[in-house]
Amino acid sequence: MPSKPVELVADCARCAGLCCVAPAFARSSDFAIDKPAGRPCPNLADDFRCGIHQQLTDRGFRGCVVFDCFGAGQQVTQHTFGGRDWRSAPELAGAMFATLPVMRQLHELLWYVTEALELDAAARVHDKLRAALDQTEQLTMGTPAELAALDLDAHRRRVNPLLQRASELARAGAGPRPDHRGADLIGRRMRGMDLRGANFRGARLIGADLRGANLQRADFTGADLRGADLREADLRGALFLTASQLRSARTAVSP
Repeated sequence: MPSKPVELVADCARCAGLCCVAPAFARSSDFAIDKPAGRPCPNLADDFRCGIHQQLTDRGFRGCVVFDCFGAGQQVTQHTFGGRDWRSAPELAGAMFATLPVMRQLHELLWYVTEALELDAAARVHDKLRAALDQTEQLTMGTPAELAALDLDAHRRRVNPLLQRASELARAGAGPRPDHRGADLIGRRMRGMDLRGANFRGARLIGADLRGANLQRADFTGADLRGADLREADLRGALFLTASQLRSARTAVSP
């Protein structure tokens, strides 16, 4: 067992700016520049912090605003590589950058399992969820070589049915429970609709109008909410809705 729970909130002060180096950026509405994988973003400062953090959206880097590593960055930097970084030890750069996406997926999965364990209605699968949590935490403690060899898809196939079952139990009795799993709902007008207990797992809700909709206990696992209008929507008890999803949507009342 790990000596303490794995951190699931990003702490950039304890990371080596990995998300600003490891992934590639493509010039788009989310990124103002093209950047190949493994090359530092020109906005990355010497202290591994973003030099334009307060102006990211205005400067065309909305993709950075909505990104969430779920604490994987500091786990890779502080645990997997013992506090070393790719600048002072450039021979580690390739391994560090390759480890980040693996660790991020593990941390994201940990976040979902942790959320599922908070659902009282899913108590009947809590024991299995706790076992999945322990196993996933153990995987995050692996060496770079072990993480590189990890079959993430196989691990997800073992855990995802538990998350789906937890969702079903939590959404039972929530109302009409429309099933929009994996649906293309880009730009869809759903203003004011009763969507209690809806399944939006993997749905594409880009630019959807959900103003004033009743989304109590709706499942948003992996849903793409970029530009979705959630103003005045009722999100009480919404399932698996991440902070990054909310940052990507419209949630504040316009002045």
